[in-house]
Amino acid sequence: ASQLRQLIYYHLDNDMLDNANFLAGRLHALEPRNADAQHLLALTYLRSRRPKAAYDFSHKSGAIGRHLGCAYVFAQACSELDRYSEGLAALEACKKLWVGKSDWNKHSETSRRHTPDAPAVLTLLGRLYRANGEPRKAGDCFIEAHKQNAFVWDAFEGLCTIGADLKVGNMFRQMTDIPASSESGSGDTQVYVDEDSRQPLGPQPNFGVRHPTASMDDPFTSSRPDSALQDPEPLPKIKGKMALSEWDTPTVHGSILDDDITMAENQDDVFAPVAPSRRARPGQQLEASDRPRYGQNRGQSEGPDDPMHAPRKPSAQGQKRTISGAASQTSADLSQPRRSNRLFTQSITTRMTRSTADTTASVAGRADRTARTAKAATGTKGRTGAVVGRVVSGNRKVMPPDEKEKEKEKRAMSRNSERTEQQAMNSLLDNFRQLAVGSHAIAKFELPEAIQTFRSLPSAQRETPWVLAQLGKAYYEAADYKAAEECFSKLMKMQPSRIEDMEIYSTVLWHMKKESTLSFLCRVLRDNHFDAPETWVAVGNAFSLTREHDSAISAFKRATQLDEKFAYAYTLMGHEYMANEAFDSGLLAFRKAVAIDRRGYGGWYGLGKCYERMGKLEDAERHYQIAHKINPSNSTLLVCIGVVMERLRNKDAALKNYAQALELAPQSALARFKKARVLMHMKEYDSAFAELEILRDQAPDEANVWFLLGKCCKGLNDKAGALKAFTTALNLDVKAAPFIKEAMEALDEEDEESDD
Repeated sequence: ASQLRQLIYYHLDNDMLDNANFLAGRLHALEPRNADAQHLLALTYLRSRRPKAAYDFSHKSGAIGRHLGCAYVFAQACSELDRYSEGLAALEACKKLWVGKSDWNKHSETSRRHTPDAPAVLTLLGRLYRANGEPRKAGDCFIEAHKQNAFVWDAFEGLCTIGADLKVGNMFRQMTDIPASSESGSGDTQVYVDEDSRQPLGPQPNFGVRHPTASMDDPFTSSRPDSALQDPEPLPKIKGKMALSEWDTPTVHGSILDDDITMAENQDDVFAPVAPSRRARPGQQLEASDRPRYGQNRGQSEGPDDPMHAPRKPSAQGQKRTISGAASQTSADLSQPRRSNRLFTQSITTRMTRSTADTTASVAGRADRTARTAKAATGTKGRTGAVVGRVVSGNRKVMPPDEKEKEKEKRAMSRNSERTEQQAMNSLLDNFRQLAVGSHAIAKFELPEAIQTFRSLPSAQRETPWVLAQLGKAYYEAADYKAAEECFSKLMKMQPSRIEDMEIYSTVLWHMKKESTLSFLCRVLRDNHFDAPETWVAVGNAFSLTREHDSAISAFKRATQLDEKFAYAYTLMGHEYMANEAFDSGLLAFRKAVAIDRRGYGGWYGLGKCYERMGKLEDAERHYQIAHKINPSNSTLLVCIGVVMERLRNKDAALKNYAQALELAPQSALARFKKARVLMHMKEYDSAFAELEILRDQAPDEANVWFLLGKCCKGLNDKAGALKAFTTALNLDVKAAPFIKEAMEALDEEDEESDD
């Protein structure tokens, strides 16, 4: 069974789901009552997109909350099968198994956790509550998930989806804003401590934080008790690096020889000062010519752990040297002149060679006599306690770095590692915060802020498919279709196989009436993602652009069959029904849209438009108001409310809505035209004339503008201006000649109130 589990994890990690499922079936056959075996089998079915089988095999231990893994898989399967209440009950039943649990920093290339921790469970709970129509409970779960792990982006997106009022500036805070943590925690969630990193020597680096979002001002306006915040599992400490070189250098036979010396390593701090030269004795120049300039001896009391041992390099010939500084040689070696002597004499003058050789040979002779009197020659010198390292030429003991210096270096390395880790985490948090600000601004329809935030991102982040898609959606909501089309076009060049957000791109092309571009997009999407609902939404928009409303409705129906919760497809289907004047079917489609997404203002707008077309003005106004409450930055909704108010003979309210629409969108010709017409009905010709002059410059080829301008001039008793305006309108719209001529003939008559 143990071997089977390892094989199952191997195949799961390598995405070999069929093999994993087969092996999980064998494990379940061996241990049918084992909850772990049930979990693995259900997990393989879930990842293979077979939620019903996952539901069946995880039900026994998951529905009652006996096993956390089974309950988690069971809840995910319930989410796919629209059995939200069962999934919620399972996760709540096993609450004691996941509350306070955190797998923070425990997932890497070599380690995994196959059961969820508290942030993962809370995120799934939030999704289930939201799908079950309980947004408040969903918000509470998402808030807790974010507090325990700020990098669970799904939790933040869930908060944006339900319209939570967030203080994004207080979220994803930098590490320096959070108090440093200690090595003690509550329960089993200690603060950034790893058992393997409890080393007795020197301090270890610490991230200095409890959690990316802990101990901060609550960024959420909804009140929650502080006791609900659980400390996550600590981040493990990073082990400090060992010294670059060991002081105790091993020898060939595994022991440390006392006559080893410190060789030069291009480090000035380990060199002893040069001893004064001495006169050499005859016959000692040969072996002395190859000795090093500096050396040391060790007493018998020194052992392998002595901190005075210094790093050494082997000699040029790879031999050990004696305490005298001369290399150990056999009699055969002494019969021939050494190569180092030849090289040495070639590089310096004869006088310098003789002087150096005399000095070193003299010292070597005295050292050899001392060693022979202390102990018989055995190849190892100076093992008695009497020899304590005399300070003679070539025999100065090199002092190693102080222990305090070593500790100071370790602490400096620890601080540098901690600082680097903290800077990396702060950079990631800053990036997340900026993305969160933009995403939240789009969710709240604060479009200028969203656009500015995403455009201020570094180019490495800004020129990515996800950010370009968010920018395109922001421009689309702001009715800047040209900029939106540019973003989506760049996105498609960067990621031609993308399917996400393509329904928005197709709607942008529909507004711009780019029939050929939209048709090409449909072909690309059908080739790459034939069974994706976004593909059929694009196809429906293409049919709608060519006024093939029945075909468009069929395409939108196909999209809803592929994804029954695709609210946008129902919204567009409702508009096509309205184009066919099938208002009852349109109302049904819009109601399905708002039932799926309560914050989808497009569905509420469609309901209002249907009721307006049906003459139910009060119902239309109520649904328009709901849509405006969701998206207060949309000027079109205010214009629709104004039109309904105008038809209800509430001209003051209509004028107020038109004015608000112009504040939001000063370039809105429709809002300005409606406002000017209301002002004329209210006999405020001067104000109306000012608005019409602006409108004339904005839309000089619009016959209705010139016609209304002529009527305004008539109200101001400017007959010449009125005649000129009527003539221009007649030239622009010949089909409206009967109405325009009638108005020209009535210039001398008193103007009567009428609905234009």
